[in-house]
Amino acid sequence: MKTVGIIAEYNPFHNGHAYHIQKAKELTGADFCVVVMSGDFVQRGTPALMDKYLRTSCALANGADLVLELPVCYAVSSAEYFAGGAVALLDQLNVIDSLCFGSECGDIGVLKQFAKELLTETPAFKRELAHQLRLGHSYPQARNTALEISAPHLTAYMDVLSSPNNILGIEYCKAVLSRESRIEPCTIKRAGASYHDNSLESRLCSARAIRESLHQSQVTKTLQKQVPASAREIAEAAYLKSYPVFADDISLLVHYCLLSKEASGFTDYPDIDKELSDRICNQLPKYRDFDSFCELLKSKNRTYARISRSLLHVLLDIKKEDFARYQKEGQVFYARMLGFRESAAPLLSAIKEKTRIPLLSKLADAEKQLAPTALSMLEKDIYASHIYQSIIHHKFPETDSFPEICEQKNPIIKM
Repeated sequence: MKTVGIIAEYNPFHNGHAYHIQKAKELTGADFCVVVMSGDFVQRGTPALMDKYLRTSCALANGADLVLELPVCYAVSSAEYFAGGAVALLDQLNVIDSLCFGSECGDIGVLKQFAKELLTETPAFKRELAHQLRLGHSYPQARNTALEISAPHLTAYMDVLSSPNNILGIEYCKAVLSRESRIEPCTIKRAGASYHDNSLESRLCSARAIRESLHQSQVTKTLQKQVPASAREIAEAAYLKSYPVFADDISLLVHYCLLSKEASGFTDYPDIDKELSDRICNQLPKYRDFDSFCELLKSKNRTYARISRSLLHVLLDIKKEDFARYQKEGQVFYARMLGFRESAAPLLSAIKEKTRIPLLSKLADAEKQLAPTALSMLEKDIYASHIYQSIIHHKFPETDSFPEICEQKNPIIKM
């Protein structure tokens, strides 16, 4: 039995994702596909467009066999920690043979070379990185310059670092190498529109383009062309009942959270140093909404995405000390099931036999299966979901008349 792993957000699920699952199975000869998916908040530092159960249903209807939730502390982190947490989860299942991801370059050899250099961090690289950061450059800019100087054999490939999926792919390879995992990374060249393209002309457009069109209420046009038929049926049934959710839907919650914690500052949260904490406090009187506040706070060395993730850490109460404890004690401590296909029974049996971490199917059993640190991580996941559900109930008052899925019901999607 061969199993391929995929790390995804499916925000939302579209034709490109269905193509990825299909090609991943073909490329690796896998019998089963395990997806590690972000829950209700995503790496851009925003709530997901659809809740995790809707996205799970879409994935299962299009070739995924098992969907597991990436703990929220990693789901809303930088590429390095997002990749590291997801790979740690897949690795500890002890049944994953390969990890397949999309990239703009499509060359796994090149991505592995960059991963090795970044993982090694030679003295020359460290010196130049520190120098570039002191000059006020953002981390991505500083990293690229340091690599050009410390790894001249990669100079011809430096444009690889300008594309987001390449960067994430490098982080996946780094995580596999650092764990000395038996998982073999492989990549599929990204097809269709680029990550930042807002056009809907291509049948394989970006998730960003779909989110933007839904923001403009172009639901019929978007779903018919860009979403597989099985996922479209799921999406159409839930539209304006439990989604779409956008970044500014958390504006009031974030504002209240910042006001309530302003007196003590925000340096307890990841990616927030004293300078940024002071800036948040100083700019709070100008707060209008989440998006504009992120724009107000961003600077030459702090990107919008880094700011939005920082504010989300405050909202979700994810602190530096929590993160440090998780990293020290094992990164990921459980695999929480969101859904599976009934035909995947052999896969589930293999995981239960071989996994090094508990496979959680019932929250009621978690306290018996998990140590205190693991329970702390799970509680963050549950808290994040409760916040997301409160957003849905506020935005869609008639949600009560729609089949509700909440943490207390402990749902697992079966197909």
